[in-house]
Amino acid sequence: MTSSDRVCERFEELLDTRPEILREAAEDFGRLVCAPPLGVLRPRSAAGVRDALAYAGPRGIPVAARAGGHSMYGQGQAPGGIVLDLRGLNAVGPVTGDRVEVQAGALWRDVLAATLPYGLAPPVLTDYLGAGVGGVLSVGGLGGASHRHGLVADSVLELEVVTGAGEHLVCSPERHGALFHAVLAGLGQVAVVVRATLRLSPAPALVRRHCLYYPGLDAYLADQRLLATDGRFAYLEGQARPAEDTADGWTYMVEAVAAHRGTAPPDDRTLLGDLSFTASETEDLGYAEFANRVAADEEVLSATGEWFHPHPWLNLLLPDDTAASVVTGVLTDPAFRDLRENGLVLLYPLLTRTLRAPLFRRPRGEIVHLLALLRTAAPGTADPMVAANRRAYEHARAKGAVAYPANALPMSPGDWREHYGSGWGTLAEAKGRHDPHGVLGRGHGMGW
Repeated sequence: MTSSDRVCERFEELLDTRPEILREAAEDFGRLVCAPPLGVLRPRSAAGVRDALAYAGPRGIPVAARAGGHSMYGQGQAPGGIVLDLRGLNAVGPVTGDRVEVQAGALWRDVLAATLPYGLAPPVLTDYLGAGVGGVLSVGGLGGASHRHGLVADSVLELEVVTGAGEHLVCSPERHGALFHAVLAGLGQVAVVVRATLRLSPAPALVRRHCLYYPGLDAYLADQRLLATDGRFAYLEGQARPAEDTADGWTYMVEAVAAHRGTAPPDDRTLLGDLSFTASETEDLGYAEFANRVAADEEVLSATGEWFHPHPWLNLLLPDDTAASVVTGVLTDPAFRDLRENGLVLLYPLLTRTLRAPLFRRPRGEIVHLLALLRTAAPGTADPMVAANRRAYEHARAKGAVAYPANALPMSPGDWREHYGSGWGTLAEAKGRHDPHGVLGRGHGMGW
């Protein structure tokens, strides 16, 4: 037996191939695609990730990195390959000045718990803090502060990665800059993130949350444009909610949040006086409670079992000039009627100038809108919902929309080329250089 054979044998012995472990790795949050891997590896260092890719690459074995397991449609799976379970790479800290080092397997709730004692937090957080750091950075990451601060990925100062070729590198805008920009919002196509250094911002102790209600879509969108542009609120999201007494059967709610300093609360008259809402609710919350508010929903849905049902979610970014027609079309489409009973519709504005990661695709225009259709399917009923997602995507794409690629949405290689447009060549060049064997990110179906 050669030295190389012995190395391979030792590596293969580290793979966990127990049936129950393979079943877990074959599923994700979407619970729509089941793709069992060859084995699961739990690296404890960058060297372990490097060894896995050095082994898998020349053999053409698919590799997928996983922490929170929050992908929707098998994007984080490796059929017949190796799943890197990064949950052991979950260190957070130290917090130094206005930055923190975070390993890729940490969850965002762990990041926030480590930074809040210093009065600091990442500038942008996604609504769900149970996702893994590496996964969110790979799609970009959107949240209520994105109209001010852009993507979650835009707060990254430095990355430690292992490329598909097995190179262990530290990169930043100044050092291996092309690789750095190909990793952030790059859908895991060129490297596995091991560690990220994040920029932090001051975090308030309290927030004041306003829920502002609108009976019509046009007035809602007009005020959302105003609020996104002038940035008066630190956090800005919104929802469409079913209603019986409005013209289109929906009411619209702006969720606007301002920092609250206790002895000097926000001036509500100044913040709200020029808006056209017809009803409102206001509450004061601790910042940590507000940021992690979805945890209570997760607990309830886990207890009922719904958290473990299929999630045929669809996230689209709409140009401002066609947003109203796309939203109206989706909300009146019989294929999305179930949104009225067991779904959540997010609809809120973003400014394209704040979304800086080069590979993050956005529609034309200064203002775009995230439309998130978050549905839960009873077991065995999801296929028609995924088909409806595809039709809605094609309709929206014809009106200038792009997918925010955290979806239950089958995408062909041609779809991906159209999605990236002029950026396709940049991604393809980075793929050829840093993942020459094409073993990373196969779950997205880009067809390299």
